[in-house]
Amino acid sequence: MKVLVIGGGGREHALAWKLAQAEGVQQVFVAPGNAGTARDPALTNLDITDKTALRAWALAQGVALTVVGPEAPLAAGVVDEFRAHGLAIFGPTQAAAQLESSKAFSKAFMQRHGIPTAKYQTFTDPALAHAYVDAEGAPIVIKADGLAAGKGVVVAMSLAEAHEAIDFMLVDNTLGVVHNEGGARVVIEEFLTGEEASFIVLCDGENALALATSQDHKRLLDADQGPNTGGMGAYSPAPVVTPAVHERAMNEVILPTLRGMKADGIPYTGFLYAGLMITPDGQVKTLEFNCRMGDPETQPIMMRLRSNLAQVLLAATRGELDRTAIEWDPRVALGVVMAAAGYPLSPRKGDAITGLPADEADRMVFHAGTAAKAGEVQVSGGRVLCVTALAGSVADARERAYAVVDAIQFDGAQARRDIGYRAL
Repeated sequence: MKVLVIGGGGREHALAWKLAQAEGVQQVFVAPGNAGTARDPALTNLDITDKTALRAWALAQGVALTVVGPEAPLAAGVVDEFRAHGLAIFGPTQAAAQLESSKAFSKAFMQRHGIPTAKYQTFTDPALAHAYVDAEGAPIVIKADGLAAGKGVVVAMSLAEAHEAIDFMLVDNTLGVVHNEGGARVVIEEFLTGEEASFIVLCDGENALALATSQDHKRLLDADQGPNTGGMGAYSPAPVVTPAVHERAMNEVILPTLRGMKADGIPYTGFLYAGLMITPDGQVKTLEFNCRMGDPETQPIMMRLRSNLAQVLLAATRGELDRTAIEWDPRVALGVVMAAAGYPLSPRKGDAITGLPADEADRMVFHAGTAAKAGEVQVSGGRVLCVTALAGSVADARERAYAVVDAIQFDGAQARRDIGYRAL
């Protein structure tokens, strides 16, 4: 069968790489892809991003399964477009994708359906937002209501940081947020303490099947310092997600979300990513929902997946997840992101990348912000590569990944040196 992956980042490279290994898959297309997917002989880049043109191409080519990677096509309704023409596509509809595309929608949904989350208020008026922050104090969390490529959340440890974030999001849009209908809006939340984990499941509208657990590292610098990013590295499994926490996440967050979305008339299908805060006493609270797999969590998770991903996702499009199981490699996978100079606010593009190794089954360099130009691989985005390794322990996986990171060169490259530290 032919499979199409929509997107061009590291998450999509990892999904396409795993799909190409699935028995029964003859060809995997990536639209638009990147320099990494272009280098892989099992993958074919497709220079189409418009949803109508993609749908027409998929129909003409007889594509059996389409998988949507990033949030923007989901928010634009690509799933609705494909389904209207009888094409099997894995992802949420435009209405269901509001769980990610609108923080205000998501918070109101959680409150309405009793899903544990932080207390919050929503603001469009900067003066009222500033007054609320002054009244609540710091630390406090400021979230942009719209798509912001993983950078629309500021955990403000001081009032000055909080006020700056409000101005960034409501006044001058420094973070480049794609605002929802009605213009700029922020959600201001209480600060929660504990350890964060990424809890990602597959959904078919009725049933949910959990993927391997993982943990992301959001801050730019070691020891969780510096600005929030889209993610600087991840590892799987995440020891913080104990069997008891896993059960709570499913019973208190995931399943109530599926029931709530169905009750609201917008059944949820696709990847569902719950960013969880696990408190010191084992309580679980929902920080946010994403309507796709996380990046860089996808890369370690795909390294550990042993099952036929194409068949699992096809089962999900048919509402058959309750009769589906997934097998995982028991080893640890760890990924280190290499980011461009100036990331996250002003990443520099055009720097040449050298030292890229050949792909190996248990050590991969997944590309994100890369492009092939003038006979070389160049930086074309903020997060450039995710070097991911599989080994028997966190320490060994980390050592293998950093050996490759140290061999890859591009001017101004940034990489944390402590990925996986919580599990060591």
